[in-house]
Amino acid sequence: MMSKNSTKLTIKEKIGYGLGDTASHFVWDMVGFWILIFYTDTFGISAAAAGTIMLIARFWDMFSDPLMGIIADRTNTRWGKFRPYLLWMALPYSVLAVLTFTTPDLGPTGKVIYAGATYLLLMTVFTAINLPYSSLGAVMTSNSYERAGLNSYRFIFAFAGQFIVTGTALYLANYFGKGNMAQGYQYTLILFAAISFILFMITFKTTRERVAPPREQQKNLKEDIKNLFRNGPWVILFFVGIISFVMFALQNLSIAYYFKYYIGKEQSVQLFNVIGTVALILGIPFSKPLAKRFGKRNVYMASSLISGLFFILLYIPGNDNMYSIYILNILAKFTYAPAVPLLWTMLADTADYSEWKFRRRATGLVFSAATFAQKAGWGIGGALAGWMLALFKFVPNMEQTATSLTGIKLMISVFPGILYMSCAILLYYYAIDQKTCLEMEKDLEHRRAKN
Repeated sequence: MMSKNSTKLTIKEKIGYGLGDTASHFVWDMVGFWILIFYTDTFGISAAAAGTIMLIARFWDMFSDPLMGIIADRTNTRWGKFRPYLLWMALPYSVLAVLTFTTPDLGPTGKVIYAGATYLLLMTVFTAINLPYSSLGAVMTSNSYERAGLNSYRFIFAFAGQFIVTGTALYLANYFGKGNMAQGYQYTLILFAAISFILFMITFKTTRERVAPPREQQKNLKEDIKNLFRNGPWVILFFVGIISFVMFALQNLSIAYYFKYYIGKEQSVQLFNVIGTVALILGIPFSKPLAKRFGKRNVYMASSLISGLFFILLYIPGNDNMYSIYILNILAKFTYAPAVPLLWTMLADTADYSEWKFRRRATGLVFSAATFAQKAGWGIGGALAGWMLALFKFVPNMEQTATSLTGIKLMISVFPGILYMSCAILLYYYAIDQKTCLEMEKDLEHRRAKN
Protein backbone atom coordinates (compact mmCIF):
# COMPACT_ATOMS: atom_id res chain seq x y z
CA MET A 1 0.00 0.00 0.00
CA MET A 2 1.36 3.42 -0.96
CA SER A 3 1.98 6.00 1.74
CA LYS A 4 0.92 9.62 1.39
CA ASN A 5 4.29 10.48 -0.18
CA SER A 6 3.86 7.66 -2.71
CA THR A 7 0.44 8.89 -3.81
CA LYS A 8 -0.80 7.60 -7.14
CA LEU A 9 -1.30 10.78 -9.11
CA THR A 10 -4.64 11.63 -10.70
CA ILE A 11 -5.04 12.15 -14.45
CA LYS A 12 -6.01 15.76 -13.74
CA GLU A 13 -2.75 16.39 -11.87
CA LYS A 14 -0.65 14.69 -14.55
CA ILE A 15 -2.30 16.75 -17.30
CA GLY A 16 -1.96 19.93 -15.25
CA TYR A 17 1.73 19.23 -14.69
CA GLY A 18 2.26 18.37 -18.36
CA LEU A 19 0.75 21.67 -19.49
CA GLY A 20 3.62 23.42 -17.71
CA ASP A 21 6.04 22.03 -20.26
CA THR A 22 3.67 22.98 -23.09
CA ALA A 23 3.90 26.50 -21.69
CA SER A 24 7.67 26.33 -21.60
CA HIS A 25 7.93 25.03 -25.17
CA PHE A 26 5.88 27.86 -26.66
CA VAL A 27 8.91 30.03 -25.96
CA TRP A 28 11.76 27.52 -25.69
CA ASP A 29 11.17 26.02 -29.13
CA MET A 30 11.14 29.43 -30.78
CA VAL A 31 14.62 29.87 -29.32
CA GLY A 32 15.64 26.28 -30.02
CA PHE A 33 14.55 26.16 -33.66
CA TRP A 34 14.48 29.74 -34.94
CA ILE A 35 16.74 32.05 -32.91
CA LEU A 36 19.90 31.49 -34.96
CA ILE A 37 18.29 32.02 -38.37
CA PHE A 38 16.30 34.94 -36.88
CA TYR A 39 19.57 36.55 -35.77
CA THR A 40 21.39 35.99 -39.08
CA ASP A 41 18.65 36.40 -41.71
CA THR A 42 16.22 38.85 -40.04
CA PHE A 43 18.04 40.86 -37.35
CA GLY A 44 21.29 41.03 -39.33
CA ILE A 45 23.81 39.61 -36.83
CA SER A 46 26.68 37.47 -38.09
CA ALA A 47 26.52 33.71 -37.42
CA ALA A 48 29.74 33.87 -35.42
CA ALA A 49 28.45 36.71 -33.22
CA ALA A 50 25.16 34.90 -32.64
CA GLY A 51 27.00 31.72 -31.65
CA THR A 52 29.25 33.66 -29.29
CA ILE A 53 26.22 35.27 -27.59
CA MET A 54 24.81 31.82 -26.85
CA LEU A 55 28.12 30.59 -25.45
CA ILE A 56 28.70 33.65 -23.22
CA ALA A 57 25.26 33.13 -21.70
CA ARG A 58 26.36 29.66 -20.61
CA PHE A 59 29.09 31.07 -18.37
CA TRP A 60 26.42 33.00 -16.48
CA ASP A 61 24.37 29.79 -16.25
CA MET A 62 27.25 28.14 -14.37
CA PHE A 63 26.27 30.43 -11.47
CA SER A 64 22.58 31.13 -12.04
CA ASP A 65 21.40 27.52 -12.30
CA PRO A 66 22.87 26.13 -9.05
CA LEU A 67 22.01 29.45 -7.35
CA MET A 68 18.36 29.02 -8.37
CA GLY A 69 18.43 25.43 -7.12
CA ILE A 70 19.79 26.59 -3.77
CA ILE A 71 17.16 29.35 -3.52
CA ALA A 72 14.31 26.98 -4.42
CA ASP A 73 15.43 24.40 -1.84
CA ARG A 74 15.29 27.12 0.81
CA THR A 75 11.94 28.57 -0.26
CA ASN A 76 9.06 27.90 2.13
CA THR A 77 5.59 29.19 1.28
CA ARG A 78 2.02 28.03 1.72
CA TRP A 79 2.25 26.77 -1.90
CA GLY A 80 5.42 24.75 -1.27
CA LYS A 81 9.02 25.21 -2.40
CA PHE A 82 8.70 25.01 -6.18
CA ARG A 83 5.12 25.84 -7.22
CA PRO A 84 5.28 29.55 -6.34
CA TYR A 85 7.90 30.21 -9.00
CA LEU A 86 5.35 29.27 -11.66
CA LEU A 87 3.19 32.09 -10.33
CA TRP A 88 6.00 34.61 -9.92
CA MET A 89 8.00 34.05 -13.12
CA ALA A 90 5.41 33.31 -15.82
CA LEU A 91 4.88 36.99 -16.72
CA PRO A 92 8.59 37.97 -16.89
CA TYR A 93 9.21 34.86 -19.01
CA SER A 94 6.50 35.89 -21.47
CA VAL A 95 7.61 39.52 -21.71
CA LEU A 96 11.28 38.67 -22.27
CA ALA A 97 10.33 36.16 -24.97
CA VAL A 98 8.72 38.97 -26.96
CA LEU A 99 11.67 41.32 -26.40
CA THR A 100 14.14 38.65 -27.55
CA PHE A 101 12.37 38.44 -30.92
CA THR A 102 12.04 42.21 -31.28
CA THR A 103 14.34 44.04 -33.74
CA PRO A 104 15.06 47.64 -32.66
CA ASP A 105 16.72 49.86 -35.25
CA LEU A 106 20.27 49.86 -33.91
CA GLY A 107 23.74 49.82 -35.46
CA PRO A 108 25.75 46.59 -35.85
CA THR A 109 27.26 46.84 -32.36
CA GLY A 110 23.96 47.90 -30.79
CA LYS A 111 22.19 44.90 -32.31
CA VAL A 112 24.72 42.49 -30.84
CA ILE A 113 24.44 44.15 -27.41
CA TYR A 114 20.62 44.10 -27.52
CA ALA A 115 20.52 40.48 -28.68
CA GLY A 116 23.00 39.46 -26.00
CA ALA A 117 21.16 41.28 -23.19
CA THR A 118 17.69 39.97 -24.06
CA TYR A 119 18.93 36.42 -24.65
CA LEU A 120 20.80 36.41 -21.32
CA LEU A 121 17.79 37.75 -19.40
CA LEU A 122 15.43 35.27 -21.06
CA MET A 123 17.70 32.34 -20.17
CA THR A 124 17.93 33.60 -16.56
CA VAL A 125 14.16 33.74 -16.20
CA PHE A 126 13.89 30.37 -17.95
CA THR A 127 16.02 28.98 -15.11
CA ALA A 128 13.85 30.69 -12.50
CA ILE A 129 10.68 29.05 -13.79
CA ASN A 130 11.82 25.80 -15.41
CA LEU A 131 14.12 24.54 -12.64
CA PRO A 132 11.36 24.76 -9.98
CA TYR A 133 8.92 23.25 -12.51
CA SER A 134 11.22 20.28 -13.15
CA SER A 135 11.88 19.87 -9.41
CA LEU A 136 8.13 19.88 -8.76
CA GLY A 137 7.81 16.57 -10.61
CA ALA A 138 10.19 14.94 -8.12
CA VAL A 139 8.15 15.98 -5.06
CA MET A 140 4.62 15.26 -6.30
CA THR A 141 5.20 11.55 -5.56
CA SER A 142 8.08 9.45 -4.23
CA ASN A 143 7.31 6.40 -6.38
CA SER A 144 9.91 6.09 -9.16
CA TYR A 145 7.63 4.51 -11.75
CA GLU A 146 4.78 6.89 -10.92
CA ARG A 147 7.30 9.64 -11.70
CA ALA A 148 8.12 7.90 -14.97
CA GLY A 149 4.42 8.03 -15.85
CA LEU A 150 4.22 11.69 -14.79
CA ASN A 151 7.20 12.56 -16.97
CA SER A 152 5.65 10.67 -19.87
CA TYR A 153 2.63 12.97 -19.59
CA ARG A 154 4.98 15.90 -19.25
CA PHE A 155 6.80 15.23 -22.48
CA ILE A 156 3.73 14.29 -24.47
CA PHE A 157 2.41 17.73 -23.62
CA ALA A 158 5.85 19.27 -24.14
CA PHE A 159 6.03 17.89 -27.65
CA ALA A 160 2.45 18.95 -28.29
CA GLY A 161 3.74 22.47 -27.70
CA GLN A 162 6.68 21.77 -29.98
CA PHE A 163 4.26 20.41 -32.59
CA ILE A 164 2.34 23.69 -32.60
CA VAL A 165 5.41 25.92 -32.60
CA THR A 166 7.41 24.10 -35.26
CA GLY A 167 4.31 23.57 -37.39
CA THR A 168 2.99 27.12 -37.35
CA ALA A 169 5.83 29.55 -36.54
CA LEU A 170 6.83 30.43 -40.11
CA TYR A 171 3.22 30.55 -41.30
CA LEU A 172 2.28 32.88 -38.46
CA ALA A 173 5.37 35.07 -39.00
CA ASN A 174 4.48 35.42 -42.68
CA TYR A 175 0.81 36.08 -41.87
CA PHE A 176 1.49 38.70 -39.19
CA GLY A 177 4.46 40.21 -41.00
CA LYS A 178 2.92 40.55 -44.48
CA GLY A 179 6.41 40.69 -45.97
CA ASN A 180 8.05 42.14 -42.82
CA MET A 181 9.56 39.13 -41.04
CA ALA A 182 10.78 41.24 -38.11
CA GLN A 183 7.21 42.25 -37.34
CA GLY A 184 6.01 38.71 -38.05
CA TYR A 185 8.35 37.14 -35.51
CA GLN A 186 7.42 39.73 -32.87
CA TYR A 187 3.66 39.29 -33.26
CA THR A 188 4.03 35.50 -33.28
CA LEU A 189 5.89 35.70 -29.97
CA ILE A 190 3.21 37.90 -28.46
CA LEU A 191 0.66 35.18 -29.24
CA PHE A 192 2.85 32.32 -28.00
CA ALA A 193 3.90 34.19 -24.85
CA ALA A 194 0.27 34.87 -23.89
CA ILE A 195 -0.61 31.17 -24.26
CA SER A 196 2.49 30.24 -22.23
CA PHE A 197 1.42 32.49 -19.35
CA ILE A 198 -2.10 31.00 -19.21
CA LEU A 199 -0.82 27.42 -19.23
CA PHE A 200 1.65 28.07 -16.40
CA MET A 201 -1.23 29.38 -14.30
CA ILE A 202 -3.16 26.14 -14.93
CA THR A 203 -0.14 24.09 -13.82
CA PHE A 204 0.13 26.15 -10.64
CA LYS A 205 -3.55 25.58 -9.80
CA THR A 206 -3.67 21.82 -10.47
CA THR A 207 -0.50 20.48 -8.77
CA ARG A 208 0.73 20.04 -5.21
CA GLU A 209 3.93 19.04 -3.42
CA ARG A 210 4.08 15.96 -1.18
CA VAL A 211 7.73 14.93 -0.66
CA ALA A 212 9.69 17.07 1.79
CA PRO A 213 13.33 16.88 2.99
CA PRO A 214 13.97 14.89 6.20
CA ARG A 215 12.69 16.84 9.20
CA GLU A 216 16.02 16.63 10.97
CA GLN A 217 17.86 18.12 7.98
CA GLN A 218 19.60 21.41 8.78
CA LYS A 219 20.38 24.00 6.13
CA ASN A 220 24.00 23.46 5.11
CA LEU A 221 24.96 24.62 1.62
CA LYS A 222 28.51 23.30 1.86
CA GLU A 223 27.21 19.82 2.73
CA ASP A 224 24.61 19.92 -0.09
CA ILE A 225 27.25 20.78 -2.70
CA LYS A 226 29.65 18.18 -1.30
CA ASN A 227 26.96 15.49 -1.50
CA LEU A 228 26.08 16.53 -5.04
CA PHE A 229 29.56 15.74 -6.34
CA ARG A 230 29.76 12.57 -4.25
CA ASN A 231 26.59 11.45 -6.01
CA GLY A 232 28.10 9.42 -8.87
CA PRO A 233 24.83 8.76 -10.74
CA TRP A 234 24.05 12.50 -10.70
CA VAL A 235 27.48 13.36 -12.15
CA ILE A 236 26.95 10.91 -15.02
CA LEU A 237 23.48 12.30 -15.82
CA PHE A 238 24.88 15.83 -15.72
CA PHE A 239 27.25 15.06 -18.59
CA VAL A 240 24.73 12.91 -20.44
CA GLY A 241 22.29 15.83 -20.30
CA ILE A 242 24.82 18.31 -21.68
CA ILE A 243 25.83 16.03 -24.55
CA SER A 244 22.19 15.25 -25.41
CA PHE A 245 21.21 18.92 -25.56
CA VAL A 246 24.33 19.89 -27.52
CA MET A 247 23.31 17.27 -30.05
CA PHE A 248 19.76 18.52 -30.44
CA ALA A 249 20.70 22.20 -30.42
CA LEU A 250 23.22 21.67 -33.17
CA GLN A 251 20.71 19.75 -35.28
CA ASN A 252 17.58 21.80 -34.59
CA LEU A 253 19.29 25.13 -35.24
CA SER A 254 20.76 23.78 -38.49
CA ILE A 255 17.55 22.28 -39.89
CA ALA A 256 16.20 25.64 -41.10
CA TYR A 257 19.43 26.24 -43.05
CA TYR A 258 19.28 22.68 -44.44
CA PHE A 259 15.82 23.20 -45.94
CA LYS A 260 16.36 26.78 -47.06
CA TYR A 261 19.74 26.31 -48.74
CA TYR A 262 20.22 22.55 -49.42
CA ILE A 263 16.68 21.33 -50.11
CA GLY A 264 15.61 24.69 -51.55
CA LYS A 265 12.18 24.57 -49.89
CA GLU A 266 12.27 26.78 -46.79
CA GLN A 267 8.66 26.17 -45.74
CA SER A 268 9.15 22.37 -45.83
CA VAL A 269 11.12 22.58 -42.58
CA GLN A 270 7.81 22.87 -40.77
CA LEU A 271 6.51 19.56 -42.13
CA PHE A 272 9.85 17.92 -41.27
CA ASN A 273 9.64 19.21 -37.69
CA VAL A 274 5.97 18.33 -37.31
CA ILE A 275 6.50 14.75 -38.52
CA GLY A 276 9.46 14.38 -36.16
CA THR A 277 7.40 15.72 -33.26
CA VAL A 278 4.56 13.29 -34.00
CA ALA A 279 7.11 10.44 -33.93
CA LEU A 280 8.31 11.69 -30.53
CA ILE A 281 4.77 11.87 -29.15
CA LEU A 282 4.02 8.33 -30.38
CA GLY A 283 7.26 6.98 -28.92
CA ILE A 284 7.06 8.51 -25.44
CA PRO A 285 4.30 6.20 -24.07
CA PHE A 286 6.72 3.28 -24.52
CA SER A 287 9.09 4.83 -21.96
CA LYS A 288 7.46 3.59 -18.76
CA PRO A 289 6.73 -0.03 -19.84
CA LEU A 290 10.17 -0.40 -21.43
CA ALA A 291 11.81 1.00 -18.28
CA LYS A 292 9.86 -1.48 -16.12
CA ARG A 293 10.85 -4.36 -18.38
CA PHE A 294 14.51 -3.56 -19.08
CA GLY A 295 15.51 -0.84 -16.60
CA LYS A 296 15.79 2.91 -17.19
CA ARG A 297 19.54 2.90 -17.86
CA ASN A 298 19.36 0.10 -20.43
CA VAL A 299 16.51 1.76 -22.33
CA TYR A 300 18.41 5.06 -22.41
CA MET A 301 21.57 3.34 -23.69
CA ALA A 302 19.70 1.50 -26.45
CA SER A 303 17.92 4.70 -27.44
CA SER A 304 21.15 6.68 -27.79
CA LEU A 305 22.81 3.99 -29.94
CA ILE A 306 19.89 3.29 -32.29
CA SER A 307 18.66 6.86 -32.61
CA GLY A 308 22.21 8.15 -33.10
CA LEU A 309 22.70 5.75 -36.01
CA PHE A 310 19.53 6.97 -37.73
CA PHE A 311 20.69 10.58 -37.31
CA ILE A 312 24.02 9.75 -38.97
CA LEU A 313 22.20 8.13 -41.91
CA LEU A 314 20.43 11.44 -42.61
CA TYR A 315 23.63 12.54 -44.36
CA ILE A 316 23.07 10.12 -47.23
CA PRO A 317 19.85 11.23 -49.05
CA GLY A 318 20.11 13.81 -51.83
CA ASN A 319 18.09 17.03 -51.84
CA ASP A 320 15.41 15.42 -54.05
CA ASN A 321 14.96 12.28 -51.92
CA MET A 322 12.43 13.67 -49.46
CA TYR A 323 10.91 10.25 -48.76
CA SER A 324 14.17 8.91 -47.29
CA ILE A 325 14.77 12.15 -45.35
CA TYR A 326 11.35 11.95 -43.69
CA ILE A 327 11.60 8.20 -42.95
CA LEU A 328 15.02 8.54 -41.30
CA ASN A 329 13.78 11.51 -39.27
CA ILE A 330 10.77 9.50 -38.08
CA LEU A 331 12.93 6.52 -37.08
CA ALA A 332 15.48 8.70 -35.29
CA LYS A 333 12.86 10.61 -33.31
CA PHE A 334 10.74 7.53 -32.49
CA THR A 335 13.74 5.61 -31.11
CA TYR A 336 14.92 8.70 -29.21
CA ALA A 337 11.51 9.33 -27.61
CA PRO A 338 11.56 6.72 -24.79
CA ALA A 339 14.73 8.28 -23.38
CA VAL A 340 13.23 11.78 -23.08
CA PRO A 341 11.22 11.26 -19.85
CA LEU A 342 13.90 8.97 -18.42
CA LEU A 343 16.53 11.69 -17.99
CA TRP A 344 14.22 13.61 -15.66
CA THR A 345 12.96 10.49 -13.90
CA MET A 346 16.54 9.31 -13.32
CA LEU A 347 17.49 12.74 -11.94
CA ALA A 348 14.66 12.40 -9.41
CA ASP A 349 16.14 9.00 -8.55
CA THR A 350 19.50 10.67 -7.85
CA ALA A 351 17.76 13.05 -5.42
CA ASP A 352 16.42 9.96 -3.63
CA TYR A 353 19.90 8.42 -3.81
CA SER A 354 21.38 11.44 -2.03
CA GLU A 355 18.75 11.25 0.73
CA TRP A 356 19.27 7.48 1.00
CA LYS A 357 23.07 7.61 1.11
CA PHE A 358 23.78 10.89 2.88
CA ARG A 359 20.45 11.58 4.69
CA ARG A 360 20.13 14.96 2.97
CA ARG A 361 17.77 15.98 0.16
CA ALA A 362 18.39 18.97 -2.13
CA THR A 363 15.91 18.46 -4.97
CA GLY A 364 16.30 21.93 -6.47
CA LEU A 365 20.08 21.68 -6.51
CA VAL A 366 19.90 18.24 -8.12
CA PHE A 367 17.60 19.54 -10.85
CA SER A 368 19.82 22.55 -11.44
CA ALA A 369 21.93 19.98 -13.29
CA ALA A 370 19.06 19.44 -15.70
CA THR A 371 18.37 23.10 -16.43
CA PHE A 372 22.10 23.84 -16.66
CA ALA A 373 22.61 20.86 -18.97
CA GLN A 374 19.64 21.98 -21.05
CA LYS A 375 20.89 25.53 -21.45
CA ALA A 376 24.57 24.63 -21.61
CA GLY A 377 23.76 22.10 -24.29
CA TRP A 378 21.71 24.56 -26.30
CA GLY A 379 24.31 27.26 -25.78
CA ILE A 380 27.27 25.11 -26.76
CA GLY A 381 25.29 23.58 -29.62
CA GLY A 382 24.19 27.03 -30.76
CA ALA A 383 27.74 28.35 -30.57
CA LEU A 384 29.00 25.35 -32.53
CA ALA A 385 26.28 25.86 -35.14
CA GLY A 386 27.17 29.54 -35.56
CA TRP A 387 30.90 28.93 -35.67
CA MET A 388 30.55 25.98 -38.05
CA LEU A 389 28.45 28.06 -40.43
CA ALA A 390 31.23 30.65 -40.40
CA LEU A 391 33.88 27.92 -40.83
CA PHE A 392 32.03 26.46 -43.82
CA LYS A 393 31.82 29.96 -45.39
CA PHE A 394 28.06 30.41 -45.02
CA VAL A 395 26.70 33.73 -46.40
CA PRO A 396 23.07 34.64 -45.48
CA ASN A 397 20.44 34.91 -48.23
CA MET A 398 22.87 33.85 -50.98
CA GLU A 399 23.41 30.69 -53.02
CA GLN A 400 25.77 28.52 -50.96
CA THR A 401 29.04 26.89 -52.04
CA ALA A 402 29.51 23.11 -52.08
CA THR A 403 31.63 23.43 -48.93
CA SER A 404 28.88 25.32 -47.11
CA LEU A 405 26.19 22.82 -48.14
CA THR A 406 28.35 19.85 -47.04
CA GLY A 407 28.88 21.51 -43.68
CA ILE A 408 25.15 22.10 -43.20
CA LYS A 409 24.46 18.42 -44.03
CA LEU A 410 27.04 17.28 -41.47
CA MET A 411 25.50 19.56 -38.84
CA ILE A 412 22.09 17.90 -39.10
CA SER A 413 23.31 14.30 -39.32
CA VAL A 414 26.80 12.96 -38.61
CA PHE A 415 27.90 15.38 -35.88
CA PRO A 416 24.74 15.09 -33.72
CA GLY A 417 24.51 11.34 -34.32
CA ILE A 418 28.03 10.68 -33.02
CA LEU A 419 27.41 12.93 -30.02
CA TYR A 420 24.24 11.12 -29.02
CA MET A 421 25.76 7.65 -29.42
CA SER A 422 28.56 8.68 -27.03
CA CYS A 423 25.98 8.98 -24.21
CA ALA A 424 25.79 5.17 -24.08
CA ILE A 425 29.42 5.05 -22.90
CA LEU A 426 28.67 7.27 -19.91
CA LEU A 427 25.42 5.50 -19.05
CA TYR A 428 27.23 2.18 -18.84
CA TYR A 429 28.62 3.40 -15.49
CA TYR A 430 25.26 4.62 -14.10
CA ALA A 431 24.74 2.64 -10.88
CA ILE A 432 21.04 3.03 -9.97
CA ASP A 433 19.38 -0.11 -11.35
CA GLN A 434 15.85 -1.44 -10.74
CA LYS A 435 16.87 -3.33 -7.59
CA THR A 436 18.52 -0.23 -6.09
CA CYS A 437 15.44 1.89 -6.88
CA LEU A 438 13.14 -0.49 -5.02
CA GLU A 439 15.52 -0.70 -2.07
CA MET A 440 15.80 3.11 -1.87
CA GLU A 441 12.05 3.60 -2.03
CA LYS A 442 11.42 1.03 0.70
CA ASP A 443 14.08 2.44 3.05
CA LEU A 444 13.06 6.07 2.52
CA GLU A 445 9.36 5.30 3.08
CA HIS A 446 10.30 3.57 6.32
CA ARG A 447 12.32 6.59 7.49
CA ARG A 448 9.54 9.03 6.56
CA ALA A 449 6.95 6.91 8.37
CA LYS A 450 9.10 6.96 11.53
CA ASN A 451 9.38 10.76 11.31
